[in-house]
Amino acid sequence: MFRGLTLETVRLGLKNLYLHKLRSFLTTLGIICGVGAVICMLSIGEGASEAEMALIRLLGTQNIIVQSVRPQESGVVGSTRTYVLEYGLTRADLSLIRATIPNVNRVVPLREVAYQVRRGSAQLPAAVFGTEPAFFDILHIKIARGRPLQLLDEAEAAKVCVIGDELRARLFAHEDPIGETVYVDRPATPLTPYKVVGILERTQTAGQPAKGLGERDINSEVFIPLSTADRLYGDLLIRVTSGSYERSRVTFSDFYVQVDDIENVISVSEMVKQALSHMHNKADYTVKVPLERLRLAESEKRRRQITMGCIAGISLLVGGIGIMNIMLATVTERTREIGIRRALGAKRRHIVMQFLIESLMLSTLGGMIGIVCGSAGAHLITNWVGWPTVIHNWTILCSFGLALAVGLFFGIYPAANAARLDPIEALRQT
Repeated sequence: MFRGLTLETVRLGLKNLYLHKLRSFLTTLGIICGVGAVICMLSIGEGASEAEMALIRLLGTQNIIVQSVRPQESGVVGSTRTYVLEYGLTRADLSLIRATIPNVNRVVPLREVAYQVRRGSAQLPAAVFGTEPAFFDILHIKIARGRPLQLLDEAEAAKVCVIGDELRARLFAHEDPIGETVYVDRPATPLTPYKVVGILERTQTAGQPAKGLGERDINSEVFIPLSTADRLYGDLLIRVTSGSYERSRVTFSDFYVQVDDIENVISVSEMVKQALSHMHNKADYTVKVPLERLRLAESEKRRRQITMGCIAGISLLVGGIGIMNIMLATVTERTREIGIRRALGAKRRHIVMQFLIESLMLSTLGGMIGIVCGSAGAHLITNWVGWPTVIHNWTILCSFGLALAVGLFFGIYPAANAARLDPIEALRQT
């Protein structure tokens, strides 16, 4: 009996909405815009957050990055070419971390030795780093072709290199680079040939200029064995730009410290900071903890989601008010019909159910159309503007659930008004 009554009420509600198609569409328009806005705005915020957090995860949540930084007080080094600016991480720092800091699996150093490479007539800017074979493993960098640096290369100080994918595309556009030669171009040093033994997979980057692993564009970098860098170049790096000539001695540009467990990352980073503070009397290094940055980014993501969701939810509220206004007008318009139903035995709860079902139908229809419009809008934003967007299932379910809640909430007052009408007074309406 109850089921048949409910189906009959649903049928009457659908019939009434169909008889007033334009009014029904205009009523749902606010819900459509609200749901579409929620999906679009949350997808934009989610896309931006995911891109940022993906870059942080690439650094390794169990890693601590220590970088050499030119001290601010160094200023202009003067015009003489005999002056050498010394700063940054040293061999003593490397030995101290390896010997005294607990819960450390390994420490991988990097040294920048040049910033330009050649092949034939092509001359390109590219940072050249000496490093150990473990570098590719500690950062989970995959080799697209060839092989990574190996222990034998380190032992023999071999003149071999692994290059990034962007550099491969620019130097070897239509050729197989494996086994070919590139030359490291360094001021005051003869051109040095290196055999290409590996190509890195393209790594996700972001920003202008592109930044990726360690906030550098690894796609345009060259990696050689650290022993080769020691033997051929030492610690001295000369930079020549228009109007400037700088000589600096930086033993290591970076340390990548891998911690044994993610729970120990923060405590180990504090110990690294304290150990280095005793070795340096000036601010010529920085310690970065990807795990801290990831947690901060996740916290910022939650705040952004709440803010953008609330802003978009305002349009849902407006849509709900529109539903309530139309339903109140409908109650006035259908007063005689309500009186007839009451006279024939319908109870107040039946009248409430009738108007609530109509309100929920409007919000359901508007929510479904809004999901389609919001998803299409997110794809258009990605294709036309180039912003990354991510639509999760919870975004769709949340926006649709809000639409139903709005329809139910703003439908209660008109339904209650209809149920409170006196049958005799309602029948007198013409």
